[in-house]
Amino acid sequence: MIKVLVTGAAGQVGQDLLDVLAGRIPPGGDPTFQPDGSAISPDDFSVMGLTHHDLDVTDVVAVHRTVGMVRPDIIVHLAAYTAVDKAESDAATCFAVNEVGTGNLSDAAFEFGARLIAVSTDYVYDGRKGATYVESDATNPSGVYGRSKLAGELRCRPQDTIVRTSWVMGLRGRNVLHVIADRVARNEPVRFVTDQVGTPTFAADLARALASFARRPLGGIWHVANRGTTSWFTVAETAAREFGAPAGFVRPIVTDELSPAPAATRPPRSDLSTQKWESAGFEPMPEWTAGLSRFAAARN
Repeated sequence: MIKVLVTGAAGQVGQDLLDVLAGRIPPGGDPTFQPDGSAISPDDFSVMGLTHHDLDVTDVVAVHRTVGMVRPDIIVHLAAYTAVDKAESDAATCFAVNEVGTGNLSDAAFEFGARLIAVSTDYVYDGRKGATYVESDATNPSGVYGRSKLAGELRCRPQDTIVRTSWVMGLRGRNVLHVIADRVARNEPVRFVTDQVGTPTFAADLARALASFARRPLGGIWHVANRGTTSWFTVAETAAREFGAPAGFVRPIVTDELSPAPAATRPPRSDLSTQKWESAGFEPMPEWTAGLSRFAAARN
């Protein structure tokens, strides 16, 4: 049995990961998606999930004390500061959580013989490559959030697993899909940008992928996202249709037309290649449209 410690366990990915590691299918999950070729049984993992109330990852003493007491084989680090716009005026807190917190966990994992799986972001890229990003591409984050996550990556050790993902959406989190569903229910049309392109990732699918990394000691940087490159406008348009909205409910806009303008600069194109994941023998990630259909069916 593999002993796993999960930080950020109350978040949308954290809750789904606790389900997956217990052998359950999360809400909106795909029961056929078994990327490492086998199902997970309740006896495969022993799990302790910690929220930010349970563990302040910026407190180095608390981190080492907790890891030393639990003695996990694997630490899945999901706790993060993710308020992208707020981070622009709150850089100290953002870096404390995303850089220092990740470093504390990597150090504690090394001290007590655990392996760290740290979740990062597509925002480490500036989005100006003009093509899909692979793990070896140069990083150049545009905002505080992306810089803090990259700084956290740099605090990790070679044996740690860094999972870059993007546009994460889950049934248990407050995210754009819930906003769209609520607007459809109130018949309030929405506007979404056409000039931000990426790869949506559904929390249940990401959680299953993280469980596969817990089973295989693969260090280094990995991209994990659902398949398919799209814009936020297309995501919103597809979601609105799934929730029963009429044609034209979602209206196109470009980023420069947003009012008020967002504080943080987003990568214009940050879609992630998962070729490395597939080359390692893992099953291809589900298409994002399939994930959205599962999300809508579970929510409805």
